[in-house]
This record gives sequence, structure tokens and C-alpha cells, in this order.
Amino acid sequence: MIELSVIDKIIIVFFFVLVLTIGFAVSKRSSKNTSEYFLSGRTLPWWLLGLSMVATTFSTDTPNLVTDIVRTNGVSGNWVWWVFLLTGLLTVFVYAKLWRRSDVATDMEFYELRYSGKAGRFLRGFRSVYLGIIFNVLAMAGVTLAAIKIGAIMLDLSAIETVLYAGGVTLIFSTAGGFRGVVYTDFILFFTAMAGSIGAAIYLVNLPEVGGVSSIMSNEAISEKISMFPDLSDKETLWTLLIIPFAVQWWSSWYPGAEPGGGGYIAQRMLAAKNENHALGATLFFNVMHYALRPWPWIIVALASLIVYPDLASLSEAFPNISEDKLGQDLAYPAMLTLLPTGLLGLVLASLISAYMSTISTHLNWGSSYVVNDFYLQLINKNASQKELVNVGRFSVVILMIISSVIAILLTNALQLFDIILMFGAGTGSIFILRWFWWRINAWSEIAAMLSSGIISIALTNESLFNLIFNDDGFPAYMKFPFIVLVTTSIWLIVTFITPADEKETLIKFYKKTKPGGPGWNKIKEHITMSDEKEEWIVPKGIICMIIGCITIYSALFSTGYFIYGEISSALIFLLVTIVSGLILFKNAKKIML
Repeated sequence: MIELSVIDKIIIVFFFVLVLTIGFAVSKRSSKNTSEYFLSGRTLPWWLLGLSMVATTFSTDTPNLVTDIVRTNGVSGNWVWWVFLLTGLLTVFVYAKLWRRSDVATDMEFYELRYSGKAGRFLRGFRSVYLGIIFNVLAMAGVTLAAIKIGAIMLDLSAIETVLYAGGVTLIFSTAGGFRGVVYTDFILFFTAMAGSIGAAIYLVNLPEVGGVSSIMSNEAISEKISMFPDLSDKETLWTLLIIPFAVQWWSSWYPGAEPGGGGYIAQRMLAAKNENHALGATLFFNVMHYALRPWPWIIVALASLIVYPDLASLSEAFPNISEDKLGQDLAYPAMLTLLPTGLLGLVLASLISAYMSTISTHLNWGSSYVVNDFYLQLINKNASQKELVNVGRFSVVILMIISSVIAILLTNALQLFDIILMFGAGTGSIFILRWFWWRINAWSEIAAMLSSGIISIALTNESLFNLIFNDDGFPAYMKFPFIVLVTTSIWLIVTFITPADEKETLIKFYKKTKPGGPGWNKIKEHITMSDEKEEWIVPKGIICMIIGCITIYSALFSTGYFIYGEISSALIFLLVTIVSGLILFKNAKKIML
């Protein structure tokens, strides 16, 4: 346990008070109606929404997760999430404008706009519970688990104490301030979190026992973990960290914050934007910051931790108060933070608290929006007043917080939860991409995909069944994910063709409102007059921008890394690629934003 100085305590208390003040200051406006409480009246600019997206995904569990990955699989292990840049940029250049045009209150409302009949209504209600409660609670549990570990390592707090202190303040703020309070505080929390993570990385890497970046680079014990690319001679690593993520994972998986076709709290922010261009600008800014710049402070601390705490035994010895069920590689990040000096320690703790509050408050507001708009209003009381709906929203925020906190106490590490959520979403992503551009996909397609993906994932947790399919005589273990995707995709395609198509009137209305374009709607466009068909199909230009954008952002990621490593020649080459491709991207993106 560390001893906090008066300065550290003042910094932490200041941020607690600041966040609560903002929450209460906007509570009256947020209480007007559900549009204000969940979307801030759809009046927010791109830069504020973009910062909010970055702050929301700057969670307490993210540095722990990155540390776990680096210590286990090296820096190249981060490709398991870096690959989701493709998903993010597809959302930017194709789906952001479509989502904003839909003008729905939540992405669950999309289902009754896109699908017809009882199946569409059922899917909206089911998904609101499936995502808004089940998956949302799991995501929050991962964040709270990280907070519990940080509290245990740095402040000697029990799990319940951490949940009561940090969770209690977050709950009060989220309940009062609504979405506007979340976004306004995200603006402050973003800069706090960035300053804390960068300051911590600079100080920790220069500790005498670490010896600076040059010492890390020359350390034989960790030299094999430094590379940004997987070892091409290691077949299993290559398939697991590069081939499968790029060939299958990015488009086939659903994961919070990286949904194929957009969705979740990213969609919530796009729907809150002033217009289509602000929705596009917000998501582009988010992807640049999320992938190109933000990972490196965490990666550097993770590499330094391998010198100070080379294994789990050293972590256990240094922190004997940590119970065995919470002992994991992800503990190394908060363990390193205990070495920070007065002042910087307070700032870093404030930044971690900020990250926790930002992420949890977003998930609470997002999940509550599903409960209110897509469950309560649709299935319980269709005549509910705006005041009643806001009160239901606030009550559901409390319930979601309690459930997620209980689950967090039962979990072990962040990577464990990441793998669970990733596997459960395997095979469903292709539907979220294609449903905008192929009229034949219906509600039953999505229902089949969700059920089959979940059932297969659960079934393969059975060791006997897993060994029967994935062994030396069958598939290697790293083919588990593609196997689930293949089976799930096959099932939902079959279901699509054997179930009735949606009503023609629903499809025409959807097409006229969102104008997705493309050959997948030719059968429906036959019933639309030319005066209605003015929008150019955005997919070809969008994919070009996505590819150029990936080159730009990945080059920026590598350039930053090589500058940190001291490999200046490689850094300058990637910096040149970043500048050239960035200029080309800017020129092409302007055509989409017209």
C-alpha cells in the first residue's frame, strides 16, 4: 500500500467534486425529456463527441488489458484489438452518415425501422436486454474489476470498498447528469487521463531499476516482446495475432466500441451529433486518437514492468495482500504506479478515477437508454410521460451498477472477459455490416446469428467437445474463432433464405430515409421514383477512404513506436507515409462530407 500525501488527496478530491458539480449543474436540463437525458437534444459538435468517445474507451481496464497482452504475447499481441481499426474506419466513412440519417433515438430503434412485423419488434426488445443489460453489465464488470485491482494494489482497499467509493460517486453523477453530463465531464477527463498516463510512462521508464528505454531495448529477457509485428516463423502466433484478426475477426465480431457497422455507445454519440458531417468527424477523431497515439504510454509501462516484476511470483511477493483469484499479469500496471512520486501519483490516481467514471457513466447511460426506449416504452407502458421515462432511466442506472459490481467481484482478469465477449459475438458482425445494403436480411437472420454464436461458444467450453474438433487430427486450437464464424454465418444465411422477406412498405421507407444505395437494394429501388433516388452510393468512396485511413493511422502508430524505441530512420519513414497518406485521405474524405 502507498501513502497518499496531502497534495495527492487534494488532487483526487478536486476531481471528484468537479465531476459531481458538472453532473448536478446539467441535471435540470437533462431531466426535460428522454432526448435530452440520452442524446443531449442532438446538438453536440464533432470535437466534443470525439473527445467523449476517446475518454469513454480510456477505461481503467484498458491499461490493465494492454499490460496483460504485452506481458503474455509481447507488443505484437495488441493486434488482437488494433485490427478493429478497420471496423472503426468503416463506421467513419460509411455508417456514420447512415446512422445520423436514421434519426433513431437508440440503435435498437433501428430494428423497427429496418425490419417489419412481430419479428422486428421482438428483436428490438430482445437486443435491448441482450446488449443493454447482459453484455453491457459484462463490459462494466471488466472496468470495475480493474478499479478493484488498482484499489487493492495502490490503496489496500477491499473490493467492496472500491465499489462503494468510486462506484458510488459515479452512480450519483450518472443518475443526475444524463448524457450531457457524461459528455461535458469527458472533455475534462480526457485531458486528465492523457496527462496521467503519459506522465506515469515517462517517470516509470526512467526509474533506476528500469534504466530508460535503451535499457529495455537491450534487455535480453524481454527483447522478444518488443516487436510490433508477430514472429513470421511461429505459425500459431502468426495465425492467432495477425492472419485470423485481419481475415476474419475485424468484420465478423461484435465488441463494445468496435461494432461492425457501428452501434452501442459509438452510435449513441453519432445520433447526438448536430448533423451527418459532425457524426463522421467525431468517429474519425476517435479512431486516430484511439489507435495511433494512446496505446504507447501503456505499452511502455508494461515493458518496464517486466524488469521490475518479471513474473507472477514477484508480483505476489511484492503484494501479499492480493488474493490468489485476483492475481494476474494485468496487476503489473497498478503495481508500477505505486512507484510514482507525490503529485504525479495524485494526478495518475485522478486520471484512473476519471477513466473509470467516464466509461462507467457512458455504459450506464447507454444501457439505460435501451431499458427505457426499447424495453419499458415498447413493452411495459407505451403511454408513459417523459418524466416517468427519465425516472425509469435513473432507476435502471442504479440496477445496472449493482449487478455489474457483483459480477466484477467474481472475475479474475480483464483478458478473460475480453475473450468471452469476443467469442460470443463471433459471426454476428457480417450481419451488422450487410443489413444496411442487402434488402433480403431480416430479423430472423439476426436472431439466428445471435443464438447460434452464443450456443456454439458455450458448447465449445466443454473440454471433450473442444478436443474432438480441435486437436492434432482436426483443426488447430487457433481455428476455434474462424470455426464459430463459419458455422454462425452459414446458419444465418440459411435462415435468411427460408424465412419470409420483410414487408415491401417497410423496406421502401427505410431506403428513402437512410439512402444506403447499392445493388443490394435494386429489387426495392424498382418501387422508388427517380426523384427519391438522388444519393450516390457511398460505399466505394468509403472503402477507399477506409484503406487510406488505415495506412495513415497504422503508420502513425508505428512511427510513434519507433521514435520511442530510438529507431529514428524507421520512425521518419513511417512519419512520411503518415503525412502523405493523411493528405490523400483529407482530399478524399471531403468528397464524402459534401
